Amino acid sequence: MKITSETVEYVAHLARLELAREEIDLYTNQLNSILDYMDALNRLDTQGIEPTSHPMPLNCVMRDDDIRESFTVEASTQNAPERIGSFFKVPPIIEVEE
Repeated sequence: MKITSETVEYVAHLARLELAREEIDLYTNQLNSILDYMDALNRLDTQGIEPTSHPMPLNCVMRDDDIRESFTVEASTQNAPERIGSFFKVPPIIEVEE
């Protein structure tokens, strides 16, 4: 399936993008190159190849969860400009219109 400049223009219209003719031609060529590459990958014989989620085998890349001492409430809020009890006081982010 080839991408046409009309398809790129249509998608740009849906995304409310205003593209110049050069950009439309560029994106058309780039998308067709991607599709050509996908066609080349689809032609490869993958019989007997086990599916993988990563090209290299991975050992545990995450560190172990170690229980350790944490900050106290007082230590974690001591530099706060304002606080209410053990909480940071911040400006409201939702404005209610009355």
